[in-house]
Amino acid sequence: MNTIEEPVRKTPIIAETDVLVIGGGPAGLAAALAAARENVDTILLERYGFFGGVITQSMIGTIAWYRYAKTIEASGIGVEFEERAKNMGATYNIFGDIKNEDMIKTLEEEELLVDGEPTYEILDTEKFKYVADEMIEEANVTPLLHSYAVDVVKEDNIIKGVIIENKSGRQAILAKRVIDATGDADIAYLAGAPCQKNLKKELMEVTVNFGCSGINIGKFLMYIYLNPGKIGDWGEALDESSFSTYLVEPFQKAKEAGEIPEDVRIESYWGNYTDAGEITSFNAVHMWDIDCTDVWDLTKAEIEGRKRVMMAVDALKKYTPGFKNARLRTIGTSLGTRESRKILGTYTLTEEDVRNEARFEDSIGICPEFIDGYGIAILPLTGRYFQVPYGIILPKKVENLLVAGRCVSSDKIAHAATRQMVCCSITGQGAGVTAAVSIKDKVICRDVDIKEVQNTLKNQGVRLD
Repeated sequence: MNTIEEPVRKTPIIAETDVLVIGGGPAGLAAALAAARENVDTILLERYGFFGGVITQSMIGTIAWYRYAKTIEASGIGVEFEERAKNMGATYNIFGDIKNEDMIKTLEEEELLVDGEPTYEILDTEKFKYVADEMIEEANVTPLLHSYAVDVVKEDNIIKGVIIENKSGRQAILAKRVIDATGDADIAYLAGAPCQKNLKKELMEVTVNFGCSGINIGKFLMYIYLNPGKIGDWGEALDESSFSTYLVEPFQKAKEAGEIPEDVRIESYWGNYTDAGEITSFNAVHMWDIDCTDVWDLTKAEIEGRKRVMMAVDALKKYTPGFKNARLRTIGTSLGTRESRKILGTYTLTEEDVRNEARFEDSIGICPEFIDGYGIAILPLTGRYFQVPYGIILPKKVENLLVAGRCVSSDKIAHAATRQMVCCSITGQGAGVTAAVSIKDKVICRDVDIKEVQNTLKNQGVRLD
């Protein structure tokens, strides 16, 4: 590879803080809120112009779609996102307007409705941008948007801060503790922490989500009632007959008619609907063989994804009852990504742990037994759950760096659980509290008193066992 030699330069330090969180998705938001609520100075850095990560960028409002009547909930900030959004009028009731008594009975039998109320609501992904702003302001988190971390400041094996770039130029932020919530372990990688990444052909797919308006919702819901999707339609499941918003038929018909190429995968999970004739999120366009740490792959996927969105909309209009007058409403701000680089932590969560209700002495939270990926759909129907160990957020070799979100240490199948927003918020809150406790006790993160961390998490409303 050809290179150029850049001149040595002095980089201005624009801020010094106790805790610096990089990435404002569910993990980063939870980390920043948790740290700030322990009265340590906290900065939350985000590359886009808003917080929320996959919720707001990729239009994924189904933060709690795994929830059934018997699900044991993790509690903590992840559930707070949902409750706060509901209180601020920023959620949708996915089943709220269904009038068909037989369909209501079916949903009640499957425990998706309890006493006429849904077990979960969907976040309004546009309003959640405002919800996130309000939450970080109330917690006295210092926000910094439109900024990209491009390097680290490190002495020996201790991380001291990061180098950022933005419209104001190249700058530095120093911090006593750094939390990597980038999703791709970008900061851990730059700091020299051991990481792993599957071969590109083995990575989970990426998605470009979209929404539609102009839908006759009544006709569409009757079609869904007569042609219900099931969890077992696409992979291993504990209960293959459970209802799912998995929609295949329109796209298959378009493929049979030669309107969608044979090698293009379009199969949709649809989100909520509104009285205005909108379905705000179709998780339909899936693409493989994309490395989310390769900018050329990201560019290709964004452009190809939008091309496939138009194919999907055309198929919906032509082959789906209620969509005759529908039109494209929105396309996600960025690619929905599921898997890339992960750290090698002091512990690696395994498939066996997730499937067998693993328990750990260093638990920083619990997560419902929930696997979604690699052709597996295990939903928490029975109240089973596993504990999330501190070791998966603690990287090897680098001190005072914690990692939260989908890039924590896990094997292939366990990743299909840890990548979920609910688990990302658990690891985020655990990281934020650990950072705050270690600062107060004047010890490195590796030497933190885990019992004190656990007591603090309990005080923040987190369930640990």
